[in-house]
Amino acid sequence: MNEKTLEKSISVLGSAVLAAAFFLWCANSGCGAAGYIAAAVSVALMLWLCLKFVPVLCAFLRSPERDICPARESVGVCGRIFAAILLWDVTILALGFVLRRALGFGESVGEYFDFWLCTDSRHYMDIARDWYLSEGSIHRLVQLVFLPGYPIAVRAVSYLTGSILSAGLVVSALSFAGAGCVLYKLLALDMDEGAARRAVCFFALSPASFFFAAPMSESLFMLCSLLSLYLMRRGRTVPSVLFGAYAAFTRSLGVVLLVPLALELIRRRARVREYLALAVVPLGFAAYCLINYAVSGDAFKFMYYQGSHWGQRLGLFFNTAAYQTENLLSSPADRVLGLWLPNVLAQLIALALVIAAAKKLRASYTAHFIAYFVVAVGATWLLSAPRYLAAVPAIPAALGLLTDKNESRFLTAALSFAAFLAYFVPFLLRWQVW
Repeated sequence: MNEKTLEKSISVLGSAVLAAAFFLWCANSGCGAAGYIAAAVSVALMLWLCLKFVPVLCAFLRSPERDICPARESVGVCGRIFAAILLWDVTILALGFVLRRALGFGESVGEYFDFWLCTDSRHYMDIARDWYLSEGSIHRLVQLVFLPGYPIAVRAVSYLTGSILSAGLVVSALSFAGAGCVLYKLLALDMDEGAARRAVCFFALSPASFFFAAPMSESLFMLCSLLSLYLMRRGRTVPSVLFGAYAAFTRSLGVVLLVPLALELIRRRARVREYLALAVVPLGFAAYCLINYAVSGDAFKFMYYQGSHWGQRLGLFFNTAAYQTENLLSSPADRVLGLWLPNVLAQLIALALVIAAAKKLRASYTAHFIAYFVVAVGATWLLSAPRYLAAVPAIPAALGLLTDKNESRFLTAALSFAAFLAYFVPFLLRWQVW
């Protein structure tokens, strides 16, 4: 079978599978016209992306990369990135205080920092302080669904800060800044320096970037994911899979790192033992399952709590587009602006950006995006699409590649900051922003 025939065969088979899944869903779904249209748009965009991606992937795998990518001398650049993102992190927190005051919340500085114990932050801080509980109120029992990687890091730092909340803010800030540095070093292996810097800028300015400053797991997860990808590109398989395992110990989506890591090994024509090392990555999630067993007697107790308490199960990404669009059209203004509109836009914009950059992006990063999107967005009751998608390296990478002209980069930066404010203000008002 020649190369073109293989590409066409993969494209036809993939399209058939996606179309079959969509039509089966249509036959069994009870949503309205708006839901069907939104689902169809989501499927069409994913199909478009995959059709553009297949020849890129085939070319990527046909051209072996036998030499290890050299690191660029970037100590000075990384130092400036680290400092800039730390400053931006502090700015987010300070801006939040100013905006809360302007919005009529007459709280002290201490009360303002307690405000950040909202959404999932309180759960992470409880786990960092008390670990998981095997008995007590249901509110505390269901915290078993939150993975332990971030709370463990917070607990360790709290011995230096003297406070769980301050430790959470420190871990998030340092991880946020570190993630920016590693993102630059990773993308600079393939892109020109300007594109890599722009990608870091758009990563820091993403509409959901305030979640990286919050005492939540996003920043640590992003840092571990990027370190895993970067170290694999540098040929350091063992530390790569160890950071991948910790990413999977921090968020379950860390397991998806198996996709880009495996593709990088295939392209490098790696030795068998390096492929075997990939088994370390899911061990991070397996360790979390063992904790479930130790706490509750059931290694998969988190799945029960996810379903019973949050209505979360694995589903289809286009079903998410359907129910979120229908809720968008029928909900009160605060839920529209804080919840449903950001969720719908995040999915559409993410797909559109990666489609536009698919021929320029490294194939392993696009593959990671596709796998991550299908799993993360496929949740049966997804409330956090902007937050989850902010932790995918392909999105800032795409923005860095697509903004090679001054006009486009300034416009994109302005739109990103405007979207950040439009999403941050509902969060500060404690609307339904998750």
